[in-house]
Amino acid sequence: MFDTLTDSFKNAIGKIRFHDDEKSLKKATLELKKSLLKADVHHKVVKELIAVVERETKANGIGKDNFLRSLQGELTRILTVEGNQGFVFASKPPTVVMMIGLQGSGKTTTTGKLANFLKEQKKKKVLIVAADLQRLAAVEQLKQISSQIEVELMADESATPTDIVKTALTKAKKDLYDVVLIDTAGRLAIDDELMDELAEIKKVAKPDELFYVADAMTGQDAVRTAQTFKEKIGITGVILSKFDGDGKGGIALGLAQQVGTPLRFIGAGEKMPDIEQFIPDRIVGRLMGAGDIESLAEKTSAVIDEKQAKHLTQKIKKGQFNFNDFLEQMEQMKKLGSMKSILSMVPGMSGMAKQLGDMDLDNSDEINRIKALISSMTPKERSNPDLLTNTRKRRIATGAGLGQQQVNRILKQFKNAAKMAKKLSGKGGMKQMQDMMQQMQGGGFPR
Repeated sequence: MFDTLTDSFKNAIGKIRFHDDEKSLKKATLELKKSLLKADVHHKVVKELIAVVERETKANGIGKDNFLRSLQGELTRILTVEGNQGFVFASKPPTVVMMIGLQGSGKTTTTGKLANFLKEQKKKKVLIVAADLQRLAAVEQLKQISSQIEVELMADESATPTDIVKTALTKAKKDLYDVVLIDTAGRLAIDDELMDELAEIKKVAKPDELFYVADAMTGQDAVRTAQTFKEKIGITGVILSKFDGDGKGGIALGLAQQVGTPLRFIGAGEKMPDIEQFIPDRIVGRLMGAGDIESLAEKTSAVIDEKQAKHLTQKIKKGQFNFNDFLEQMEQMKKLGSMKSILSMVPGMSGMAKQLGDMDLDNSDEINRIKALISSMTPKERSNPDLLTNTRKRRIATGAGLGQQQVNRILKQFKNAAKMAKKLSGKGGMKQMQDMMQQMQGGGFPR
């Protein structure tokens, strides 16, 4: 997700080969400047960043460590502006959030993603309000999304947006909802009619938060429109949608400082779980290739049951991991979001995430073949892979529409993976895992 920026920082740091070498520092800052501008970071932000990093590195002594420390500190400062980080709940529920933005920015999808985040990770009761009656498909889209994530929707296409909001707030208080997310109308461009409607809804809703949804693909235009919405309506946070589709990623670096409003979330993929809190010090860790263990821990603890995890660990240690366990883990993994996003949070694995591209657990050919194979097994065969004789394998191959060689290859991979998991779960397993990661990454981030 931050591939281009992370590569830029690695290349810049790699230019500093000796201590107290001003020429190498100049090369490093020049490399950094070119890369950041190419990545669509605003020129004023780049100029300020380079000046501070160069000055501080000289003051502390030119070297990789001091350059890196200065770069991390300045990035954190640039990304941090006054206001809330992540999602902050009101002291008295429900927390009311207005979702605003231009048409086509991904506002409705982002509303669904945010609702899913609050339900799954924060364990909150969420009500979505369909107050966008301008775009014909908006209400229908929200109906599909709310059904998919199992969150209640308040919709009435015969009412006015303000009436729907009034009814929803009454219901939210009566039925003890924790959060109300109001999806408002957008336009292809900013006009008085749009602003008047938003102002009316704001007056009725008295929102705790106004989240402006900006399309990352529009680059610096996203900054300009966010500034206009802030001036005319007022915003408390920005959510960058379609960030996974923006190969450059530089818009995220300057947006908060330019708009003067914190960047709160980023859309990291197409699926509902693919939304992440934008917390500056954590994001800097990812930018520098150091991962984001805190966010990963929060995400996994929210969707993975502790008792189940312990039970599975015991099975792995005993070498009893079977196909039922595999299917169960696949379903759990889907709740975490895209593999690329997950791996980017693991220290030293950002390169692996880049190689994976946009691997989709639902649509991967390999995963679908494995699922077809497992579906063709009897319950006993799923529970005990050792039962699979050649006769049984032939029957499974026919049922799954696979060749005998494909079945043998998948079963061999499964067996090897189970052995590896058993080995890594034993004494010294974590050390082996770290060594493997370093080998795959060629030693990780240069220092």
